[in-house]
Amino acid sequence: MSRPAFFALFAAALGVALAFRLASPAARPMHHDEANQAVRFGLLLEEGDYLYDRSDHHGPTLYYLTLPAAWIRGQADLASLDELTIRAVPALFGVLTIACFAFLAAGLGRGAVAAAAVMGAVSPALTYYSRFYIQEPLFAFFALGFVLLLGRAAAPPRRVSDAIGAGVLAGLLYSTKETSVIVFFAAGAALFLARTVLSGPSPPQQVGQRGADAVSPRRAVQVAVASVAAASIASLTYCSLFSNPAGIVESIKAFGVYANRGLGPGQHEQPWHYYFSTLSWSQSGGLLWTEAMTLCFAAVGIAAAFVSQRAGFWSRYLSLYSLLAAAVFSALRYKTPWNVLSFHAGFVIMAGFGVAWLFGLFRSRTSRALLVALLAAGCIHLALQNWRASFRYAADPRNPYAYAQTSTDFLRLVDRIGDLASLHADKNRMLVEVVAGPYEQWPLPWYLRRMERVGYWLDASDAGIPPGAPVVIASQTNAEAVEASIARGYVAEHYGLRPGVLLTAYFEPGLWQRFLEARAR
Repeated sequence: MSRPAFFALFAAALGVALAFRLASPAARPMHHDEANQAVRFGLLLEEGDYLYDRSDHHGPTLYYLTLPAAWIRGQADLASLDELTIRAVPALFGVLTIACFAFLAAGLGRGAVAAAAVMGAVSPALTYYSRFYIQEPLFAFFALGFVLLLGRAAAPPRRVSDAIGAGVLAGLLYSTKETSVIVFFAAGAALFLARTVLSGPSPPQQVGQRGADAVSPRRAVQVAVASVAAASIASLTYCSLFSNPAGIVESIKAFGVYANRGLGPGQHEQPWHYYFSTLSWSQSGGLLWTEAMTLCFAAVGIAAAFVSQRAGFWSRYLSLYSLLAAAVFSALRYKTPWNVLSFHAGFVIMAGFGVAWLFGLFRSRTSRALLVALLAAGCIHLALQNWRASFRYAADPRNPYAYAQTSTDFLRLVDRIGDLASLHADKNRMLVEVVAGPYEQWPLPWYLRRMERVGYWLDASDAGIPPGAPVVIASQTNAEAVEASIARGYVAEHYGLRPGVLLTAYFEPGLWQRFLEARAR
């Protein structure tokens, strides 16, 4: 592929990726995990303070990297934030992950990188979770960047700048999520295997040179500067820019917490094939979802990396990394679907390599034309699925990427509270009581962020609940007790929070009557 054609196709792929990831940021209701992250960011924005919590949250990079987006849009507190500000950050990192593919043009070939960029741009999985305000889109970018710079640092001419870059990205990766250890293991093992076991036979003098190079002063300097860069970045972020030194120790203790979750039974336990089943084939309610084309091309690319004489270090290294990372994530009992980002990006790259290898294998114009037509048809199909997943069926239970997703019905409750507040004498200071467990409370704190008097209680028996609130919201387990405690005449409505979870809202009768009269006018 010529250089101009490559740049044109790659730029077009990035444009499509940006459009899919950034368009209509409020098309899907906020997931409870997103809302939790957004409220925590709002506290950082308002108070300039962040404290790492190892028991229930991941690292701080997501919050710190959202600050520029809020500043650019002139937002200084939680109430002023919106979905565009917070979801733009993971969306941009999702696009940057695909942009990283360009650094492989010399190692894999322009054709392979261009094909991978197109498939990545329209991938439903890569797109859907890049529209989430969670750590994983940033994690995927830092992981791929670290893997690429680690490979560059290990290959001639072994620039110290590549080692520093790998160290910085390792620090950011560690500061994003505790599962960074999986990436470190997979990348290190893949690098060792690709450069030693699978590098092919070498003359005796080259073997000696390779062994000497492994312990050379230059290599020692590389390791040292990379380690210092990684430790500096991780320490700076976890200690909240020197305001909380204990955060560094807490980040180390967090590995015990997440090891127990990953290895033990729990709410998010899934079978070992969960990620591949989600990617390869899902059919529900007449809707079919599949990225089988990408996985098939990836299988071809991975096979070619080990059997083809034209394959080199990069194809083997990336194949091994993707397989090892996927194997470890699949072996953990705790699985959430967005974890697929960190290794699926590698499979997309290898799918591009598989397309390029087949193109080189086929000699006739007809066979090559058929291959290009197959790739084009498959990418159009992926784009259609992408549109369905991210927009039309973004919160539909039939969407395999929608995991414990907030229902659109929940937005009716948010609108109802807003309508009632506009009629109440206190307006946004109208008292709203929420009596529900933590899992049922979210994402209410995000959607009620502009209400100034919202109280949250875990149980209806709490003595501190003030009586007579105009609006009371209760979970199923608390509904009966709430009904017994409120005055007669309150109007009850039921709203779906997420699949299998209902909320009951109780409205003061006088306020409800004014609402009905206003709606009738």
